[in-house]
Amino acid sequence: MGPGAWRALLLLLLLRTVAAHRPPRSHSLRYLFMGASVPDLGLPLFEALGYVDDQLFVSYSHESRRAEPRAPWVWGGAASQLWLQLSQSLKGWDHMFIVDFWTIMDNHNRSKVTKLGVSSESHTLQVILGCEVQEDNSTRGFWKYGYDGQNHLEFCPETLDWRAAEPKAQATKLEWEVNKIRAKQNRAYLERDCPEQLQRLLELGRGILDRQVPPSVKVTHHVASAVSTLRCQALSFYPRSITMKWLKDRQPLDAKDVEPEDVLPNGDGTFQGRVALAVAPGEERRYACQVEHSGLDQPLTATWEAPVPGTVLIGVVSGIAVCITLFFTGILFRILRKRQASRGAMGDYVLAECK
Repeated sequence: MGPGAWRALLLLLLLRTVAAHRPPRSHSLRYLFMGASVPDLGLPLFEALGYVDDQLFVSYSHESRRAEPRAPWVWGGAASQLWLQLSQSLKGWDHMFIVDFWTIMDNHNRSKVTKLGVSSESHTLQVILGCEVQEDNSTRGFWKYGYDGQNHLEFCPETLDWRAAEPKAQATKLEWEVNKIRAKQNRAYLERDCPEQLQRLLELGRGILDRQVPPSVKVTHHVASAVSTLRCQALSFYPRSITMKWLKDRQPLDAKDVEPEDVLPNGDGTFQGRVALAVAPGEERRYACQVEHSGLDQPLTATWEAPVPGTVLIGVVSGIAVCITLFFTGILFRILRKRQASRGAMGDYVLAECK
């Protein structure tokens, strides 16, 4: 798997985690760190993405050693001091990530490190850290590590220890828990620094981050290999949190019968979602897609509208009529051209006036 492929895979997995549903009016600040070791080349270039709620606002790479703004409201003016602090934090996390990567690989049974300190296998590391602030101002912090696509370690700020998600994470857990200073610094960030930074970002993005854009919904019908499928699409909505479900005869379907909901970002800051359902041919009209979103006053329901047979016939007749009209128009145009040419040949001759 090449560098571009693993980056795309990690980004997709991390975006799905970032997109977890949150209660109304809650806000979150999340940082996603990712990297992969390359055989014979050592550790990768650290990459980071920062999100406020569902909006990407900063990116950072080890190669450039620079934080890049990804939203206009986070750069310049009142944001200058915050941006400086953010850039310094990302540089510090860059160093932390690489050290942690070496530690995890060295403690993991599957990692084989040569005498030169270069891994003979390719491994991936993902980190998700940040905080959520609820409507009642209560906060929740999170700091999780994923190794080779699997949950690995999770920091517990209440107890200042680490929870191992798999047996092979025990060695790293014990090593990190010896360092009490680091654990206290982690808790201070999650419980104090992160909520404060989130509040400042929300103030800078006021009017953009708190907007409500309702979705437009449509249901389409597709037939392939004798299988009839209904697809419900919700387009151009914000924020990301949305509920899409199928109804049969106005009753909700069991979730196991429905293809999992897929919500992805658009390039303009809004989102699109879709959910599909396989149905028996001829029963499509019994199903409806119901969508709930904070931008809607009430749930929106959409159904598939089958094309009316008469509409197709009218379309064919109209097409034939247009072709006939164009045909006779062409003939009339040629006749007029010939008459005009004949008059030109006669010159200025006119009939003599009778006397």
